[in-house]
Amino acid sequence: MILTVTLNTALDITYRVPSLRPHASHRVTEVTERPGGKGLNVARVLAALGHEVTVTGFTGGATGRMVQDRLTAVPGLVDALVPVAGPTRRTIAVVDEQSGDTTQLNEPGPTVTPAEWSAFQEAYGDLVPSVSAVALCGSLPPGVPVGAYAGLIRTAKAAGVPVLLDTSGEALRRGVAARPDILKPNADELSELTGSHEPLRATQDARRRGAQSVIASLGKEGLLAATPEGRWRAAPPTPVQGNPTGAGDSAVAGLLSGLAERLPWPDRLSRAVALSAATVLAPVAGEFDRAAYEELLARVTVTGEVSAA
Repeated sequence: MILTVTLNTALDITYRVPSLRPHASHRVTEVTERPGGKGLNVARVLAALGHEVTVTGFTGGATGRMVQDRLTAVPGLVDALVPVAGPTRRTIAVVDEQSGDTTQLNEPGPTVTPAEWSAFQEAYGDLVPSVSAVALCGSLPPGVPVGAYAGLIRTAKAAGVPVLLDTSGEALRRGVAARPDILKPNADELSELTGSHEPLRATQDARRRGAQSVIASLGKEGLLAATPEGRWRAAPPTPVQGNPTGAGDSAVAGLLSGLAERLPWPDRLSRAVALSAATVLAPVAGEFDRAAYEELLARVTVTGEVSAA
């Protein structure tokens, strides 16, 4: 069982329009609604890959009930979300069908009280000993301490459970100091953390700051990995066009599934890159084009070197 944590869950709403123009009215051609937030996207991809997964985090109000109702339809997924008084946020993605570009609008999320945060920490502590890996994903809702992820990392590591961290800003800075097993930033987040715009140097610096392994997302160029076992770069055969929302979350799912299956790093990276690209080709976040994934998996290029023992 893999545990994903989404403290700022969401209802993801995707609108498709023929062409997005500022200051104009638009006729929407298609609307889709899905449970959202990075950890829930990760969980749905993991479930589609055949892994059992538990989701936790916060949920509240009518929007939160809609999220939970839709989670019940996902085979292999267990809902362990913790209720709060405030309403779960919505995220709006507007896809321009002409250009393929996506415009994203993200609400801040509910304000979490100290009592609600304490209830979550207790629930999380009960879940961790029974899982094989933990993914801590996404932004912190208002009211949650900025060092929250650092504390959750320490709880998991005390139980001997490996932890992946995928967040940004000060939550990332505090979290990396708690020594997560895997850090999965994108290029901008990595640069903000380390002050370096050179990805290889930045991944090495992030490891010095505490992360055991750093897997940096380079967008269409794939992934760059710096681990105790070696350094690799993994890239798709060709860039893909589509909706990139959720592509990074699918990469996280690939890394976690590879960890759970004890795959070597090059195989984990190939899976993560193929899933990420196949998600760009899917209509909404948290899903991937399975046929494209299987075709891409055989064609991902992984280059690098293994560290000396």
